[in-house]
Amino acid sequence: MSTTESAATEPGNEAPRRKRNTTTLGLIGKIILLGGVLAIAVYAVPLLIHYKLWMWLAVMILATISIFIIYSTKRFIPGKYLFPGTLLLTVFLIIPVILTISYSFTNFGDGSRGTKQETIDSIVVNSVQQTPNSKWYNMAVAVADESDVSSGPYTLFLIAEDDPSDKVLFGEDDSELAQWTGSAPTITDHVVSAVPDYVLLTRPQINANLAQIQQVVIRVPGDSGASVKVQGFRAYEGQATMVYDAELDQFTDASGKVYPLQQVNGSYCYFDAADSSQCYQGRSWLQNVGMKNYTKLLTDASIRSQFFGAFGWTLTFALGSVALTFIAGFFLSLTLNDERIKGKKLWRSFLLLPYAVPGMISLLIWSGFFNPQTNPFGWSIDWFADATLAKIAVFIVQLWMGFPYMFIVCTGALQSIPNDVKEAAAIDGSSGLSTTFRIVLPLLLVSVAPLLVASFAFNFNNFNAIQLLTEGGPVLEGQFTRGGTDILISMIYKRAFGGSGADFGFAAALSVLLFVLTGVLAAFQFRITKKLEEMA
Repeated sequence: MSTTESAATEPGNEAPRRKRNTTTLGLIGKIILLGGVLAIAVYAVPLLIHYKLWMWLAVMILATISIFIIYSTKRFIPGKYLFPGTLLLTVFLIIPVILTISYSFTNFGDGSRGTKQETIDSIVVNSVQQTPNSKWYNMAVAVADESDVSSGPYTLFLIAEDDPSDKVLFGEDDSELAQWTGSAPTITDHVVSAVPDYVLLTRPQINANLAQIQQVVIRVPGDSGASVKVQGFRAYEGQATMVYDAELDQFTDASGKVYPLQQVNGSYCYFDAADSSQCYQGRSWLQNVGMKNYTKLLTDASIRSQFFGAFGWTLTFALGSVALTFIAGFFLSLTLNDERIKGKKLWRSFLLLPYAVPGMISLLIWSGFFNPQTNPFGWSIDWFADATLAKIAVFIVQLWMGFPYMFIVCTGALQSIPNDVKEAAAIDGSSGLSTTFRIVLPLLLVSVAPLLVASFAFNFNNFNAIQLLTEGGPVLEGQFTRGGTDILISMIYKRAFGGSGADFGFAAALSVLLFVLTGVLAAFQFRITKKLEEMA
């Protein structure tokens, strides 16, 4: 055996070898991590620039630079452990809160999402109509992938009907018409029948998705205002009937009717000069409206009454849910804490079964139980048609789903209370009931009070409990946003995504108020919790 081999096998050399191996593995892991981060940044940055997501672009660049600085040296060891949590907190909590607050000062919603110029272009393009001299095209509709057939985006491949050269033009929605310069397409009977790297829709597929395909409008290059629109299985080159005058900041249609810029409810839009009751085609653009969304809550009597009605029911729902589940959980844990009860482990296992079932499944099953058409008990009562019955149903389900958690919490708290305290109370002549309510319960509340506060905060925003069970219903007369069982969060959801049109700006303002209310109530409850601790 050589001297080198002998030295390598000596016991004293094992630690350096392990250290070298660990260092090598750590270096490889660091290279893989930094390489992966760089690859993600290289892929994401051009996309963020293309879609003009400047805030997320800044977050991506700062996060990438921070990761390289922290993890490529040994100088920031604490930061290596703090950075992942800080980054996730920033991306998933702080930034959404900032965005919500910023949107609450805008008119963001249906018909007001883009810029003013995008709105002007959209109005002009959508006003395109066929003229006697319109040029017609044979049309083929294509997508980039088979999975995009029903959703798009769609690319139109066009050949003018009067063009004997079969020159192929193409374009996507809101793009300029251009000549195809890629790989030669296959043309059959004056129609494009195949294009490399594209999937062409069949006639049945075009017919099934015609409503979406007809939304595709392609601008014709130049200042003529002409655009290509779809009609059936063909396309035509039409002329815009709405003309925008940048100097006067107004539209004029083919009949000479004028649509000047006007302000209504703090938001600017183009209205008919003779009738300013409705924005032209519901089109506006994203604008800063200041405190308008907040003052709207105070000045609009209908919205104000719905908000405070939902707030009152939300308090009742949250407090009632916590109280009912705590009472049930405390009673059951107190009963099964008695040493005379046999088979306590088995009983406790049974009581935990509702907690083991996913909440979404439980809510959907209970929704079927309360439905007179689907319940297995033969009930003829339509629980969800009456607001009072629907609220009772909500509390029943909350009790079923929540008592196992309170049972676990109270069982742990009861087992931590020394038996000496109960024995001392018994020696002093205290009855079992008196000991329970004057000694055991106060000591238990000291331990579980913070959990009760957390449970209240959770139920204050328990969207699933309402949406999956009653969908906020039943509908109340004269109230278009709030249903009989809607809490604040579900009412905000309806306002943001309701069938009457999304109003994200106002919903964001309501969300900010809900955030403040939840914080104030939680702070108040923590003060009560602190007093309980002082009493103990």
